[in-house]
Amino acid sequence: MSKISISDIEKVANLARIEISQDRLDSICLEFNSILEFVDTIENADTGGIIPTSQVTGINGVSREDKVTKSQVAPEDLLALAPETQDGYVKVRKVL
Repeated sequence: MSKISISDIEKVANLARIEISQDRLDSICLEFNSILEFVDTIENADTGGIIPTSQVTGINGVSREDKVTKSQVAPEDLLALAPETQDGYVKVRKVL
């Protein structure tokens, strides 16, 4: 796997709008490259003869029936807690 350079870190920090001081760049670069070396080690591990698993607990299909139940709190009381309501609903800003 290729090494990450200080310029790579500066570029990503700029894209993410994260300020990183010059004295921290060297240590961050070393940390990233150390992580990548570890990933290389894991990728090169011999996994022949190991059965793939998706989970190890043996529990399958654990779910409950989706039932509508009556709330113990009146809808009006809950709406009264909302900062803004409209036509019986909580009003929120648009998220696009």
